[in-house]
Amino acid sequence: MRKILVFISVFFLAAFFGAFDVVAQGGEAAESAGGFQVLKEKFIEGDWKFMSLVLVCLILGLAFCIERIITLNLATTNTDKLLSRIDERLADGDLDGAKEICKSTPGPTASVLHEGLKNAAGGPEAVEKAIVSYGSVQMGLLEKGLVWISLFIAIAPMLGFMGTVIGMIQAFDTIEVVGDISPSVVAGGIKVALLTTVFGLIVAIILQIFYNYIVSKIDGIVNRMEDSSISLVDVMARNNVFK
Repeated sequence: MRKILVFISVFFLAAFFGAFDVVAQGGEAAESAGGFQVLKEKFIEGDWKFMSLVLVCLILGLAFCIERIITLNLATTNTDKLLSRIDERLADGDLDGAKEICKSTPGPTASVLHEGLKNAAGGPEAVEKAIVSYGSVQMGLLEKGLVWISLFIAIAPMLGFMGTVIGMIQAFDTIEVVGDISPSVVAGGIKVALLTTVFGLIVAIILQIFYNYIVSKIDGIVNRMEDSSISLVDVMARNNVFK
């Protein structure tokens, strides 16, 4: 997981700062970049040194999101097909073969079913207990990294609001030095203040969308895992595994 996060973070950093060079150099290539070009220009106008913190939140948050999405897609299992194969093995009295099918199938559902099959000798109560206990472990693994995504969702707008406060302070400092409250004096500081807020909110919105998608993906996997666990007990009972 760490290698995936590092790779994604470096990729986004390289992509952004490569684009940053285009903005700095100007030219026809910069003019043809469209809406994304405008965002980069506004990013620079909003004091890029401070707004780099917001950018880091976006990059790290996206890295965790992409890592979770890849992991969850790999963890998705066709439970009906898996249960059908287990049923075939148990119908032949091959409990070890059913275990091997679970071991060779990736994903948390197969791991939970394997744990249930391991406890077949203890009866249906032991199987259900093993499934519930190991299911909790698998849920924890599925939700791994979500706390960091939530952290970046919360921090990004906070950093934006902090930039707003700092920009307003700079504006009032300028008024104090110049002794004039004309729009041209305070416009720069207020512009910086508003831009940091906008980018902080944009980052939070993007990460929130990914977060909700990941949570819905986890809920789907957990629901299928619970359904297949209940079905496993029925399959074992139908094939007289419990004696």
